[in-house]
Amino acid sequence: MQLRQMMRLGVSGGVLAALAVAISVTGKPSAVTLIPMKRHHREPNMVRMKRGNSSWESYNWSGYSVTSANGASTDVTGSWTVPTVSCSQTPTGYSSFWIGIDGFSSSTVEQIGTDSDCVALNGRTTDTPTYYAWFEFYPAGSYVIGFPRGVKPGDLITAEVKYLGEGGNGRHGGSSPQFSATVTDLTQGSESYTVTSTVANAAQSSVEWIAEAPCCSKGQTVLPLADFGTVSFSNGTATVGTTTAPISGFGTNVQSVTMVGQKDPSLVKAILSSLSGSGFSVTWAAAGP
Repeated sequence: MQLRQMMRLGVSGGVLAALAVAISVTGKPSAVTLIPMKRHHREPNMVRMKRGNSSWESYNWSGYSVTSANGASTDVTGSWTVPTVSCSQTPTGYSSFWIGIDGFSSSTVEQIGTDSDCVALNGRTTDTPTYYAWFEFYPAGSYVIGFPRGVKPGDLITAEVKYLGEGGNGRHGGSSPQFSATVTDLTQGSESYTVTSTVANAAQSSVEWIAEAPCCSKGQTVLPLADFGTVSFSNGTATVGTTTAPISGFGTNVQSVTMVGQKDPSLVKAILSSLSGSGFSVTWAAAGP
């Protein structure tokens, strides 16, 4: 689907009612394609708080969040290397890696990242793993970003989601928060893509760096988590209020989230490392769901 076709899509829910797209890529911008996806990268389905006041369990997230007052979270950046999936144990598995604003305690997520999946884009099993970049302004749909060179395991990715101010096309003709989301594949000729959108009801109450099992199969069951080995996040920084700092610089507002089984919450699916400044790692442990 070419860019101009995507601009005519009638996205439901009003979240992307005024989607404005800006592209900067190596090569012709017309070579970039956007493919709408049926699955979502959504807010965490929290199971319970563990020991302490800042350690959580979730059916679909492993990573770190920094929480804030509404309206205070305005920028988040991070980097990671696209992990190689091993599909012998998880032939129907998916794994997503992203940074974003909102989601931890709100119903929208402004996010951009990559996937390392053991299935094709249409959800069918395949002998060849699938790697791609995507963006989503949840609860609106997810879109694959089709870079001309594609995304490959081992590629170094850097991303940013930023609050731009109040934009038009809010409810009843008012304004809504406007965001930009940028992903750059530094390995593939520094291919970069930026999308901007207003998002109704965006709380701006958190920022995140997350490894995720996307959603959803029938019955809203979290999809199986692909065996991605270990993914390492680095250069994780955020702007919250007047403070710009690495993840660890936000003290008691830093929340850790560990992914556990939806059918068996005692099963840890993705092991979260301790935080070291602006970085941490997540290691696959089980498919779940």
